[in-house]
Amino acid sequence: MISSSSSGGSGSSSSSSSSSSGSEPMDEVRRRALSVLSSSGVAQDVKADVQAMADAALPPSQKYLHLAAETVLRENTSSRSKHEVMESLSRLVKALSILEKYGCNLTSPARPRYWRSVKHNNPVFRTTVDAVKGGRRVLFLYGYTNQQVDGLSFPDDVSEPDTDKVAAVTLEVMTLRTEVDMLVKGTHPHVENFKDIVPFVAQQCNSVVQDVTSADAMVIPPEKEQQNTDKAPLVSPPPKPPQRLVAPPLKAKPSAGEAAAAVCVGSECDLCGVAPSLVCPPCGGQSFCDACDLLFHRHPSRANHKRDKIHQTKHEPCGICGISVVQCQCSTCVQRLCENCDLLFHSHPERKGHNRTFVTAAKTSSLSLSPWECSHCTTVNEMRAVLCSTCERPRLATAASVAQENPASLPTSPSSEWQCRSCTVVNQGSSILCEVCERPRLATRPPVPLVVPAPSNSGPRCETGTKWTCQFCTYVNTKPTTVCEMCNLSCKDSAGDSAPHSLQQPPPSVATEQPQVAVKPQPKPRECVELRRQKLMREDGLGLIHHIREAEKRGVSPEEVYAALCVCGGSNVSPCDWLTSELPHLLDEICAMAASVQVNYRPGDSGIRAAVTAVERDGEETQESDAVVKLSRAEAKLAWLAAGGDTERAVTQLLRDRQAKMRELHSLGFRDVAKCEEALRLSGGEVKGALSLLQRPLLEPYHQRIWTDFPEPQIDAAHPDKQRMCRRLLALYDLPSWGRCELVLSLLQEPDVTYSLEDVVQAVKESHDRDFIRRLLKNECPCCLCVFPRSKMQSLTSCQCSVCHDCFGQHFTIAVRDKHIRDMVCPVCGEPDINDPEQLDSYFSTLDIQLRDCLDMDVYELFHKKLTEHALMKDPKFLWCCHCVSGFINDGDQLKVTCPSCRQSFCTQCKKPWEAQHQDLSCEQFQLWKRENDPEYQRQGLAGYLRDNGITCPHCRFQYALTKGGCMHFSCSQCRYQFCSGCNNPYHKTLCKTAQCSYPGLHAHHPRDCLFYLRDWEPQRLQDLLQKCGVEFNTDPDTGAQTDGCGVMEQKDEGGEQTDSPCGLQTQPGQAGLCEKHYREYLVSLINAHSLDPALIYNVQELTRACERYQVDIQRLENEEDSVYHARLLKKLMEVPLGEKVPRNK
Repeated sequence: MISSSSSGGSGSSSSSSSSSSGSEPMDEVRRRALSVLSSSGVAQDVKADVQAMADAALPPSQKYLHLAAETVLRENTSSRSKHEVMESLSRLVKALSILEKYGCNLTSPARPRYWRSVKHNNPVFRTTVDAVKGGRRVLFLYGYTNQQVDGLSFPDDVSEPDTDKVAAVTLEVMTLRTEVDMLVKGTHPHVENFKDIVPFVAQQCNSVVQDVTSADAMVIPPEKEQQNTDKAPLVSPPPKPPQRLVAPPLKAKPSAGEAAAAVCVGSECDLCGVAPSLVCPPCGGQSFCDACDLLFHRHPSRANHKRDKIHQTKHEPCGICGISVVQCQCSTCVQRLCENCDLLFHSHPERKGHNRTFVTAAKTSSLSLSPWECSHCTTVNEMRAVLCSTCERPRLATAASVAQENPASLPTSPSSEWQCRSCTVVNQGSSILCEVCERPRLATRPPVPLVVPAPSNSGPRCETGTKWTCQFCTYVNTKPTTVCEMCNLSCKDSAGDSAPHSLQQPPPSVATEQPQVAVKPQPKPRECVELRRQKLMREDGLGLIHHIREAEKRGVSPEEVYAALCVCGGSNVSPCDWLTSELPHLLDEICAMAASVQVNYRPGDSGIRAAVTAVERDGEETQESDAVVKLSRAEAKLAWLAAGGDTERAVTQLLRDRQAKMRELHSLGFRDVAKCEEALRLSGGEVKGALSLLQRPLLEPYHQRIWTDFPEPQIDAAHPDKQRMCRRLLALYDLPSWGRCELVLSLLQEPDVTYSLEDVVQAVKESHDRDFIRRLLKNECPCCLCVFPRSKMQSLTSCQCSVCHDCFGQHFTIAVRDKHIRDMVCPVCGEPDINDPEQLDSYFSTLDIQLRDCLDMDVYELFHKKLTEHALMKDPKFLWCCHCVSGFINDGDQLKVTCPSCRQSFCTQCKKPWEAQHQDLSCEQFQLWKRENDPEYQRQGLAGYLRDNGITCPHCRFQYALTKGGCMHFSCSQCRYQFCSGCNNPYHKTLCKTAQCSYPGLHAHHPRDCLFYLRDWEPQRLQDLLQKCGVEFNTDPDTGAQTDGCGVMEQKDEGGEQTDSPCGLQTQPGQAGLCEKHYREYLVSLINAHSLDPALIYNVQELTRACERYQVDIQRLENEEDSVYHARLLKKLMEVPLGEKVPRNK
């Protein structure tokens, strides 16, 4: 065996060097294992791959991709002693095994029925997964992320688990469980990866191998062997090489318990007298061997005692009894026996000639507390294991003895009865010595001296040779067999005179006897009580799980399976079959038994006999009560399950449950015992169902009344029965409390009430304050001035105004039919601002929802049509027809376009009616041609020019053949956009977004070259500006133009309607045949067309006001002359650009 200190150093270097190279095979093994586990869900299929992953020379941080293995190990091994660390690791192994089963169940194609949840009250879960730290985190990785009151579950929206992820986590759980198990057993090949994670792990694996046996040998004198025989002295062979066992680790400082044990420990076990191995301070410092400790501390009152190991030199135990010290070594049968076992074992005639040597036990070392290796199968077992976990051979069995042992001689479980090998008496499992012969439990039968019968001359030889009497059971066997036909004991164990002649040994010849090699002994190995108990528990648990899974497929609950096993567990009948065939009869029997004893049953009595006694004691009361119990199978089944399958307890439980249900029904006012019993029977023992059956006759008059065709009377607030009215209010209007109902009645009884019951109920549901309710019920409509409750008022989202439903519907019906879509604003305040496109879009999106329920269908469809046109106007290809009011989308790129409604053509750029002369000419060239060649155009003179350069809506691009004189506030008839006709800037009804503007009324921001300012200048001043900049202008009318009156078209308000008509004012000489107003407009159009800045001819006052309007600094410098100051202001003002939207048509 290689020392762990040397292997640890080389292991660290090899781990670091192979981490990179081992990643590739690790990934291949992981992928293969994930593929198998995801498809099958069976852990046994990936056992080899899991072992390969556990043996990989990688640290946990690289080996575990999903599981925080280092964190789990550190959290569960934060102890100060090595013993506590090993116990924590053992608990972790059990918890990981349970988590592994959870993962395999999720990846299995046939998942259990209740795979979606994990209950915390499960005793297995509570003692394993919840007993360690980090167990619930693994369940979170599986997908149990929904926290419930009694456990964890998958989220409701998850229908199937993530099989790939669950398989990956499960594979890492299996790998971690394998690695921790190897750490506990000390067989991990790369323990250096855990030396900084798990404390004491290096000490666990760095135990030094020491020699065990170095004894002085002494040859037995031949005289002692030849006292009864004349055999020649046997030569003692060389002694057996000493066996090497692992020595226990050294401790720097003993704990308090160890110190106490060192002081109080005795040299013998206080129960059986053999060498002790443990000391129990809670028991007064008594010493125990391993076997006595298991039996003595199995009692519940002593199960929690903390025992300490006795660290002293132990003697090697005997190979047969396993208790006494070895005092003799047989080189023939290769056995090391104590004195008593040697005398018994070698008293057999076939083993008398064996050569033994006495061995002194002075130098034998103690047994190892480290993991040990089986000499038969080389399996490394746990420290406290007595039997090998693989082949179940004893720990001290040698290779030679193991080769000859008989598997049939293995002892049974220590908790079961055992038969003494000497007197064949069957003793209890807890006894160590036989009750009759007081021989130890593991002692073999004492030898019987072989007696050679004298030759008999009488009787046939065949009769004495075939019949023989068994010593144990005294049965006379007639056949020459080696085993008794009755007790199956070997005839070799019987006396010589009772064995058949064919099986008896011939008498030895003294003269010719030679040392013969006897058959090697077959010692019975020692049995590990704890492992045997765990094996039985595991077998029972697996059997129960098998039954439960079979029951789940057939829809049977685990409780029913357990109760059925308690009844039919000794037979070969399946629990599910028994539940189907026999359970109904058993339930009928339970009901019959309960009916026979239920008359005067008292809850305080226990059992059926007590109930029967109560019936006999109160016979008079029994005669008075003629009620016969009526129990259902459903009640009997519940009671039988609660009793765990015990029939008598089920009857008692059934009667107790029935009495409790009867008391509950009596407390609810149902005193008729017979009706209550019948209702419980029909409802299967459910109180709610029985209550429904009992209340049904009482509700029959009410049902008959509500099923009639007569209408319900109205709720009358003045009705004298206030409680009845309140109950009707609660039933019809779902008011929250009785007080609210009384408040409704009181409000309806107030004088001058004009609101209805429904209005009052709706207001009372919102508040319990009487004043607030009155305010809700009295709201005046600003349109019709009528009073309405708040529930019958409606408001827009753009303002706080509220109107009644009728006014709301009428206002928007008229607006949709007769007005533009931009007129659909609040009828009270006129909000929102139509010119703001952001408010307009959000406003119409909510208005559509409100108008859906208050407008007629044809009006609502018209609203949608206008809303669609409004949206289409935002398309740059949308055109309004200059001949009609229709609009359409033009996908072509030609100047000429035809309206699909009126079938007339016009130009897409200048929006003028199409003429043949416009073909192949631009709009400017066509306009110049008309001025020079069109007589009608020449007759109109500058009036035609102003008409052609009329008003164009900046929002929808609709052109108006109108002048810009008069009011500059223009409203487009197509899109209701309001703007200035001189600069095209919008008009604002409220506060605008312009900086430093706080004017709340109707206003617009005009640039300095807008007609809004220049229309107040005299024509001569405008002509001076044009002359200063070198722009020509007309003063005389064109040839042929009319001069009797101004012919410029204007938009006039006549009779509340806007109409287009000529100006008609008298013309003045020198103004080109126009009135003064329109001549100014003509001069301003030339100024705008040539982008002339009017600031060039500003006076001082105008210059200062313009600088203030544009927020130009007008601070005068010290000693600055007027001319210099004015020139500086003019320069700063001209840096401010002219109007961007001002029309500049030439």
